[in-house]
Amino acid sequence: MTDALPAPETMDFDDALRELEAIIERIDSGEVELEEAMSAHRRGRALVLRCRSVLDAAEQELETSWQDDAEPADTQAGD
Repeated sequence: MTDALPAPETMDFDDALRELEAIIERIDSGEVELEEAMSAHRRGRALVLRCRSVLDAAEQELETSWQDDAEPADTQAGD
């Protein structure tokens, strides 16, 4: 891995997931030595955190949207 990798926190969900899947495949295949596997594992953990963060934000946005849709159009009480 000589190219600089983007920081996980700057990656979008799809890119982070693709890289995570590639890391898992490499480690599972046994192609990497222990030190590289450990480095890949640390990178993978950061990518998992990023994916969870994006999913959590999306879930929150959907919940807010559903709550907004469920509120009556006229929320002010008339006197």
